[in-house]
Amino acid sequence: MAGPLGLRFHVLTFGCQLNENDSEKLAGMLAEMGYSEAAGPEEADLVVVNTCSVREGADGRFFGHLGLLANLKEKSRPGMLVAVCGCMMKQSVHLERVRKSHPFVDIAFGTSDLHRFPELLQRRLSGTRRVFEVGDEDAIAEGLPVVRGFRFRALATVMYGCDNFCTYCIVPYVRGRERSRPLPLVLDELRRLAAEGYPEILLLGQNVNAYGKDLGGADFPVLLEEAGRIQGLRRVRFMTSHPKDMSVRLLDAMARSPNACPHLHLPLQSGSDDVLRRMNRGYGRDQYLGLVAEARRRIPGLAVTTDLIVGFPGETERDFEDTLDLMDRIRFDGAFTFQFSPRPGTPAADMEGPIDAATVTDRFDRLVALQNAHSLASNRTVEGTVQEVLVEGSDGAGTGRASGRTPHNRLVHFRVPDGTAPPPEGAFARVRIERARTFTLDGTWEGPA
Repeated sequence: MAGPLGLRFHVLTFGCQLNENDSEKLAGMLAEMGYSEAAGPEEADLVVVNTCSVREGADGRFFGHLGLLANLKEKSRPGMLVAVCGCMMKQSVHLERVRKSHPFVDIAFGTSDLHRFPELLQRRLSGTRRVFEVGDEDAIAEGLPVVRGFRFRALATVMYGCDNFCTYCIVPYVRGRERSRPLPLVLDELRRLAAEGYPEILLLGQNVNAYGKDLGGADFPVLLEEAGRIQGLRRVRFMTSHPKDMSVRLLDAMARSPNACPHLHLPLQSGSDDVLRRMNRGYGRDQYLGLVAEARRRIPGLAVTTDLIVGFPGETERDFEDTLDLMDRIRFDGAFTFQFSPRPGTPAADMEGPIDAATVTDRFDRLVALQNAHSLASNRTVEGTVQEVLVEGSDGAGTGRASGRTPHNRLVHFRVPDGTAPPPEGAFARVRIERARTFTLDGTWEGPA
């Protein structure tokens, strides 16, 4: 149903959960302005494209979608407005490309201008031909309305920006320096979400375990412990953690908290000390090994996942073998794997020793094969057990199939008995695991959890 203005919007989101949370706020502001959500761009009077600049592929997908929107606007929706925002708009090269080569784009703004979107949109609607404003302000705007994207999990950004300046990463340049939200405001949001019935909350930050450093007060272990005291909040997750800021206090807070999930995502990136130094990661392989060992000692059964980059400039075969060696020693439960993508404006983009494509592909294939073997072995450890699954969706009435995740973040597809409706999104189910696959588990519903 259309809103009071009879106008519809659609938000296209690229990138991480922080971008997803920003898009939820964009949707909230538009809903307050009287817009209703359209199923797709074809039905929208306003399309907002929230961009990501972490990897080169995201750039290409963004400009590809702009081409599709230009065609849609020309052929069937001439009155449609197009706004672009997010990380890419904080890079002048992309902003100027949009300004000069995509004249149909009506509004452009950056990550720090999110709260100004209603003002910018109103200026465009009032007759200004194009509104391109990308500010450098790093203030945090509190109290923005939010339209949540899911019923099973709520996203809560607790801090913004990053101070690490890893040589391959564009985030500090487009998201700004680290800024933490005051603890009382974060806890108020978490209590509201629990009262609204969200069973799981994902605490977000580019470097979430650096929370509070800039405030000089409560830090992330304190936040996690306080979240553990909130009635009705069954699961708490967080990402992304930086190894150099992972403390024993945080591990103990995870172990003590009744709702902190036993899953730690801890990006390694490389197992070579030389590569880690050139990445400016701030730790070495021995430090990382010791950290994972300590985490597993303090939190029995902990699932550990990671990020890995192949083909960083100057990476030798020995460097790559060091990564494989560390993977064998740790045996990650899962990993996001990437081929190095040079980001203009970062030190790594101009480093000597680029790796040829054939070598990168060969190393990437070998790394993925090893991780797939480790992931399958990890999933096989829960075959025959009954797991608590938070339902994320089902195939609909009559299909008898649904899916969700365990506390360890394993994805489970499961069947329900004939004649039984699949449990709804946000419900908890007991599922007997019957078969392990590389990335998922198959099981059978045994009742509510």
